[in-house]
Amino acid sequence: MAQGTGSINSDYKDWEWSADAGERARLLQSPSVEMVPKSGESQGNSLGATSVLGAVFIVVNAALGAGLLNFPAAFSMAGGVAAGVALQMCMLIFIIGGLVILAYCSQASNERTYQEVVWAVCGKVPGVLCEVAIAVYTFGTCIAFLIIIGDQEDKIIAALVTEPEEAGSSRWYTDRKFTISITAFLLILPLSIPKEIGFQKYASSLSVIGTWYVTAVIIIKYIWPDKELTPVEIPTSPSTWTAVFNAMPTICFGFQCHVSSVPVFNSMKQPEVKTWGAVVTAAMVIALFVYTGTGVCGFLTFGASVEQDILLSYPSNDIPVALARAFIILSVLTSYPILHFCGRAVLEGLWLRYTGVTVEEDVVRERRRRLLQTISWFLLTLLLALFIPDIGKVISVIGGLAACFIFVFPGLCLIQAKLSEIQETKAISWWAQVSYGVFMVTLGAFIFGQTTANAIFLDLTA
Repeated sequence: MAQGTGSINSDYKDWEWSADAGERARLLQSPSVEMVPKSGESQGNSLGATSVLGAVFIVVNAALGAGLLNFPAAFSMAGGVAAGVALQMCMLIFIIGGLVILAYCSQASNERTYQEVVWAVCGKVPGVLCEVAIAVYTFGTCIAFLIIIGDQEDKIIAALVTEPEEAGSSRWYTDRKFTISITAFLLILPLSIPKEIGFQKYASSLSVIGTWYVTAVIIIKYIWPDKELTPVEIPTSPSTWTAVFNAMPTICFGFQCHVSSVPVFNSMKQPEVKTWGAVVTAAMVIALFVYTGTGVCGFLTFGASVEQDILLSYPSNDIPVALARAFIILSVLTSYPILHFCGRAVLEGLWLRYTGVTVEEDVVRERRRRLLQTISWFLLTLLLALFIPDIGKVISVIGGLAACFIFVFPGLCLIQAKLSEIQETKAISWWAQVSYGVFMVTLGAFIFGQTTANAIFLDLTA
C-alpha cells in the first residue's frame, strides 16, 4: 500500500478525554510481546526485539486456542469437508488482508494497539465501538472458557468414579455446577484480581502445547480409530445454500488474532508492512493446517453426531483423550485471567476517558473499582456458564464480534487512511484499495448480522 501525504485524524489529540487513559488502555497485548514504551519513540529508532520467526510463532499462538474444539461441529454444520475447507480458504484471504491493513494503519498513525489504531484512524465513535466490542468479546470468551472447563471435568470425573456415563452420578460433588464453581472460585478468581499479570508468557506456551496435542490426538484417533467410534452419518454437501454460513462464527472465532496483531507488529526488530505480510501469511497457513486437520479428522470420525466440543464425543476412559482434556483445562485456567485482564483494561480506559481522571489522582479508587469490576465480571460469566452448557451457543454469538475485528474495523481503517491522503489525482490502486475496504466492511457486517440473528432466533430461543 503506497502511503500518500497527509494526516490521519489530526484531531485525535484534541478530544477532551484523559490523555492518561490511553496508556491505561494500552493493555491488549499479545502474550510474550515485549515493546519499547511509546514515549521513547521520539528519542531514536526504538526497535522491538521480536524476530520474524518469533513473530510467526506469536501470531500462531494468538490464533490457535479453545475454538479448535468446535471446528469438527462447524464442518458438520457447513455440510461436509468440501464446504468447510472452501469456506476457510475464501475467508483466509480477507483474514490475512485485515492483518496487513492493521499494520499499515499502525505505522501511519504511530499507534501500538488495536483499539488505539481504530481511535486514531477512524475517530471517536468507531474507537468507542471498538473498545466496547473488545470488552463484550472478551466477556463472551470467558464464558466459553468456563463451559469448556465444565465439559472436560464432566468426562474426567465420569472416568474416575467408574460409573456408566448413561447412568450419571448422584453425588453432589460430581455435579457440573459444583465442579465449575469450585474450580472457578479456587483457581480463576485469585488469578484475576491482581493489577498486572506476569505469567502471560508461561500461559501462552502452555496453550500452544495443549492445542497441538489435542490436534494430534484427534488426527491419530481418525487414522487408527477405536472400534466403538463409528460415524452415524457423514454429510457430503450442505442441506441448504445458507447452511454453509453456520460455520462462519467458528472460523472467525478461531482465526481472530487481529486484536493482538498490532502489538506483535510493533514488537518486531524491523516492523515493515511487507515483512509483516510474509509473517501473517505463514502464521495463518499454519493455523489453517491445524484447524483443517482437526475439523476434517474430527468430523470424519463422528460424522453428523459430533458434539459441539469434539472431546465430548470420545469415551471418558480414553487415556490419551483424558490427557488432552487436562491440557485444555490448564490452558483455559490460565487464559481466563488474561482475557479478563484485557476486558477490564478496556472498561477502565473508557471510564478514565469519560471522567477525565488520571491514574495518579485515582489510585485508591482504582483498587476499589478493580475489585468490584473483577468480582462482577467473574460472577456474571460464571452464572451464564452454569446455565449455558453448550459452547456452540456462545461461539455463535461472539463469532459475529470476531468478524468485526477481522473485517469491519480493518476495512474502516483502510477507507479512512486512503481518504486522508492528499493526492491531486486518484490512481487506480487508490480506488482499488478503497473498494477493497468497502467490501471488507460489507462482508463483515453481513457475517455479524447473519451470525448474530442466527444465534438469537435459533440457538438462544431453542
